Amino acid sequence: MSDVTPILFTIEQGDRQAAAQLLPLVYDALRELARRRLAREAPGHSLQATALVHEAYLRLVGNSPSAPGEPAWANRRHFLAAAAEAMRRILIDNARRKRRPKHGGDRQRLALDEALTVSPREDLLALNEALGRLAVQEPIKAELVKLRYFAGLSLEEAAACLRISPATAKRYWVVARAWLFDALSEPGERAPD
Repeated sequence: MSDVTPILFTIEQGDRQAAAQLLPLVYDALRELARRRLAREAPGHSLQATALVHEAYLRLVGNSPSAPGEPAWANRRHFLAAAAEAMRRILIDNARRKRRPKHGGDRQRLALDEALTVSPREDLLALNEALGRLAVQEPIKAELVKLRYFAGLSLEEAAACLRISPATAKRYWVVARAWLFDALSEPGERAPD
């Protein structure tokens, strides 16, 4: 994995052949991120880990987010964090698309024994909105949630990506989860102060 950083820099310089060299080096890590994330999706979702990896990879390598001459990714960790963000955006876009009436968003598929449950994609959209509000107030905590929830990283892996101690990550995780629980709860469901 040590030769990922030079390849990332070469891609940023405009060498499209370098992108072909990068995929085999990071594919397993990206596939594991996608697998972890999709394992938490509701049954019946239409995305597969391979499709999610490929879409995220195309977004990352096809659209350079940096200025010319400035590398978009400092290293492998930074690239994987960007991939987790790309996967999050793909899943959010997919949930929004499915919510549109044209794609059956005005209809709900319900099992007989679960007639009054909330749709998982509604939960995902609500989480995304709450995460956006958290990012305004506490950007590091929001990034920690993205890495844990959308990339499936462990607390230690997320702490390393954010360059914070595991103890700090644990404290941030507790606070972020409580904040999101409060933001996503109905007024009658909120925990007492």
